[in-house]
Amino acid sequence: MGKPGNLRVGPDTFPVRESPFHLNIYTSAFISAYLSQRSLTLSLQSITIPPQTDRPATGVIVMLHGWGANAQDLVPIAPLTNLPDYQFIFPEAPFPHPYTFSGKMWYDLESKDYQGLTESRESLRDWLQRLEAQTQIPLERTILSGFSQGGAMTLDVGLDLPLAGLVCFSGYLHPSDRPVDVPYPPVLLLHGCQDTVVPLRAAEQAYHALQNWGVPVEYETYPTMGHEIQPPLLEKMHHFVQTLPAFVAS
Repeated sequence: MGKPGNLRVGPDTFPVRESPFHLNIYTSAFISAYLSQRSLTLSLQSITIPPQTDRPATGVIVMLHGWGANAQDLVPIAPLTNLPDYQFIFPEAPFPHPYTFSGKMWYDLESKDYQGLTESRESLRDWLQRLEAQTQIPLERTILSGFSQGGAMTLDVGLDLPLAGLVCFSGYLHPSDRPVDVPYPPVLLLHGCQDTVVPLRAAEQAYHALQNWGVPVEYETYPTMGHEIQPPLLEKMHHFVQTLPAFVAS
């Protein structure tokens, strides 16, 4: 936790310049060795919190943790969103973090080519596409969200799926080129101006790229916030979810 009233999320404190991230040979070798011992299909473990009401779930909210954290990291956020009718699911990244005992990562931030990203991308996409069979709730009523590296994975995978919406906390956009004016899910970008881990410029670049692709995107910054999730962000997420077309029409 951070200061009173703030929810500081995870040890997601990798060194970041403006982008890209610096190269670390040890981490690159570590993930190469791990991948060489695993099949290309990585299974994702997850934590599920059912709706806090007696009614069937209105939808599903998936939350992806950041670099060096794990599936438990974002669990305390669920009740703070004030969305009791939703089922929350917290998947865990497939790769062990090289510096923290219980930490995980979606890919190697410290390699030039984001080693492991391809495998995590495929695993997360497959996991999401199988989620409906588990929850009985379609992707069109599922929201994908994430913090920092989890936010980057949210944008990377979520833009290719018919999801209800995407929420990116203190995240960034992987280098990519997407078609213009095809159907994309609505996106909410939230970022602290004092973020020294993922600089504000990364969020601004993501915002402009999404706009250029024709993605319906909302972007809000918070002048005194660093690399963390504060209550105002959860209030904004609550409003965003409640006003998504998938749920307004129901």
